[in-house]
Amino acid sequence: MNKKFHLPMLALFVFASQSMMAQNTSEQYRPLIHFTPQSNWMNDPNGLVYQNGTYHLFYQHNPNAAVWGPMHWGHATSKDMIHWQHEPIALYPDDLGTIFSGSAVLDKNNTSGFGKDGKAPLVAIFTHHDEKAIKAGRKDFQNQSLAYSLDEGKTWVKYSDNPVLRSSDNPDFRDPKVMWHEPTQRWIMSLAVADHLNFYSSTNLKVWNKETEFGLNNGAHGGVWECPDLISFERDGKTIWVLIVNINPGGPNKGSGIQYFVGDFDGHQFKPYSKNIKWLDFGPDNYAGVTWSNTGSRNILAGWMSNWLYANIVPTETWRNGLTIARELGLEKHSGEYYVTSKPVKEIVGIQSGSLSFRDVELSKGFDLMQCVKNASIPCQIELDMLKRKNFELILSNPNGEELVFGFNKEKNEYYIDRTKSGKTDFHPDFAGISIAPRISSDSRMKTTLVIDKTSIEVFADGGLSVMTAIFFPTVPYNKIMMRSSDSAIVNEIQYHGLKSIWTNQNP
Repeated sequence: MNKKFHLPMLALFVFASQSMMAQNTSEQYRPLIHFTPQSNWMNDPNGLVYQNGTYHLFYQHNPNAAVWGPMHWGHATSKDMIHWQHEPIALYPDDLGTIFSGSAVLDKNNTSGFGKDGKAPLVAIFTHHDEKAIKAGRKDFQNQSLAYSLDEGKTWVKYSDNPVLRSSDNPDFRDPKVMWHEPTQRWIMSLAVADHLNFYSSTNLKVWNKETEFGLNNGAHGGVWECPDLISFERDGKTIWVLIVNINPGGPNKGSGIQYFVGDFDGHQFKPYSKNIKWLDFGPDNYAGVTWSNTGSRNILAGWMSNWLYANIVPTETWRNGLTIARELGLEKHSGEYYVTSKPVKEIVGIQSGSLSFRDVELSKGFDLMQCVKNASIPCQIELDMLKRKNFELILSNPNGEELVFGFNKEKNEYYIDRTKSGKTDFHPDFAGISIAPRISSDSRMKTTLVIDKTSIEVFADGGLSVMTAIFFPTVPYNKIMMRSSDSAIVNEIQYHGLKSIWTNQNP
């Protein structure tokens, strides 16, 4: 990912230790169930790949400061996409530039020739971003390069003939996402080029041929397109393709956002079924969302839980920004159109504790969830099941009178998150406000899952058809969860699950 400003390329080879030191979760705004870097800056998730029981997360990382800077690939691993182990930095800047976003694949058939002694290589495909070229006034400062690993991501070797795909005259030429296309027996690269995408093909990951372009007359164009991803689903007896495209600015609630297209792909061209703009997440704080490769029939996505409007100035100190909960994507048809659904991965049950349920809860006088659940706390997961479409609100609050509100407006048929009184909001004029998400489902029954951490809320409404993600910064932690309704709403069932810190084995 490129930014509109460029910092000097200082300390490119930072030998700061990335040892397994404890995650300091005592910091005021440090999440308990979301991945964050041990220190300093994080943005896009990169190179998401699964191999031999391990999920790899690489990410844009500045190890020198808690603001955007010379990009490296940070690294973390997980067995369940919930608990994370910090690893040493994977890719450092070099003479060709800093290491911008990209992807990674398991080259099972050793098409690249990087494999050795029967070991299939992990191959990273990333953007080299050349500050020297920028200073020289050139436009070809973003090019695509390779690195490979023969020890399951522990160490990496950069390809000696990098870059493998050069830009010509477009300064926005980045974020390669590569997948294997079985019908044509080729690798397919989706690449962001200004406000559209280029598709390339290769048989060996080294030599790339341009296939087609997509997007000049499709989708939202409020900003630059970034971090594309092409995935498929088996549905209705055929293969249906989904093209994910991140955009900044131009998101549905200001700043960054994730749009997607549903259609057909033949290894050469993507043809969308509809020209309607669709959003994977309507909240303000999910960007650069991409999926893990090599996960079989599961399409699992994670995004950067922030927004370029204010990511550099959120009120954290030793670190900035984190990752959303990993989400399993699905595909459903409503009113004749396909929509992508998102739900927390099933592995989240591994940190659930202290579960309790309530039935036929009347909300007109308010329902104090924290008073009704012994030892209730945040983080938590809450499941709401309402038989009728009614106005309601769920409010997180603290003794300082601050509150974060999630609700549904029946008249407007939309969900909303209101963080105007959520705590510290003065660091950017667009942070405080109300974000909205249209209700896509026409079913009268409303089922919503909420994943709530110390400083974030993730909403998966109507089976994940309407999704919202938002961060917040209360001056003291929220310690109360209240539900209310102006519409005599009755909740058929409320389920509460406490969520244990994912860092308890390090430093709770």
